[in-house]
Amino acid sequence: MRRQLVLILFTLALQAGAAAAQGPPAVGVVTAQEKPLTETNQFIGRIQAEKRVNLVARVTGFLENRYFTEGTEVKEGQLLYRIEQGPYQADVQAKQAAVDQLQAELTNAKLTLERAKALLNTPAGQQSTYDAALASEQSYAAQVLGAEAQLKQAQINLSYTEIHAPIAGKIGSTNINVGNLVQLSSGTLATIVSQDPMYVIFPVPVRTIFQLRQRYAQKGGARAVLIKIQLPTGQIYDQTGHVDFVNNTVNQETETILVRGTIPNPPLPHTSVEHGPIRELFDAQFVTVFLEAAEPVMRVAIPRAAVLSDQQGNYVYVVNAQNKAEIRYVQLAQSTPETAFIKSGLGEGERVILEGLQRVRPGQEVAPAPASAQPSTAAPVP
Repeated sequence: MRRQLVLILFTLALQAGAAAAQGPPAVGVVTAQEKPLTETNQFIGRIQAEKRVNLVARVTGFLENRYFTEGTEVKEGQLLYRIEQGPYQADVQAKQAAVDQLQAELTNAKLTLERAKALLNTPAGQQSTYDAALASEQSYAAQVLGAEAQLKQAQINLSYTEIHAPIAGKIGSTNINVGNLVQLSSGTLATIVSQDPMYVIFPVPVRTIFQLRQRYAQKGGARAVLIKIQLPTGQIYDQTGHVDFVNNTVNQETETILVRGTIPNPPLPHTSVEHGPIRELFDAQFVTVFLEAAEPVMRVAIPRAAVLSDQQGNYVYVVNAQNKAEIRYVQLAQSTPETAFIKSGLGEGERVILEGLQRVRPGQEVAPAPASAQPSTAAPVP
């Protein structure tokens, strides 16, 4: 028993001597540095045309011609449909004849009135004759006004036989073909949606609205925020938009507020084909929306691998002036898989352990050296 105890004590002494000979564990450290960070919030949204018009017939008649190709872009004022004009042209001529006839009667009544007025101060003149001539002149004047109104209505109906594009945009398929009878109850003939610019509509949680307002209130409000979108292909759209509308009502089911932005939608280069230019954005298209700060902010940045987590939150090991490891709990800002941006808990210039974390204990003395490989600390990109 005594010999075994002596052997155990001798072994422990050797281990203690070996540990003392090895010294503090070597660790690789990085220096926390401030880097520009573009703050970003992500939402789900849809593209919406700025203008949308459903074409309908305003008069009844057979559809004579269609002057556009389905799925192409049309110009404002371009002729699209023509309804048979014969009956409406005849009605205009009839109304014009009625106006001409009444104007002739009015001219004669004015002459009669002038003669009655001239004879009124002579023995041949009578007041009753003058009064009758005056009433006749006024009656014909009123009839001319009524006939002119009917002529104007007939001319309006004739103009309705030609349907022009009220806006510039892309026209869809026609719902009624040439030769069919069209009328107001026929419904939509075709739909035109504007192309450039486009709206992007996305719901934002009420809590996020208040956070964004607080963040950008002193930086210009909506002008301090840029809109970028990610297409369904995963590609980031190369145009930038801005917020132009925030709804005044909260959706009670989702506790969100609808936000709208405007974003350009120019034709793609070298894509002019038979059916017109090709554009990236389509009405009702599903996209991912990024709200980005117009100007980046400076944040302390370290490699993401240096950040550890436990039940209390995120923390890092910091090497103090005595080369001892300290646990420092930090609050993260927006980060990437490579870079962690620190909102609070860590200052610029502090040494953070990146390599050898498995050998470190709180309060333990370490042998710091520059880390062999430091991931890039570039700002996060959506």
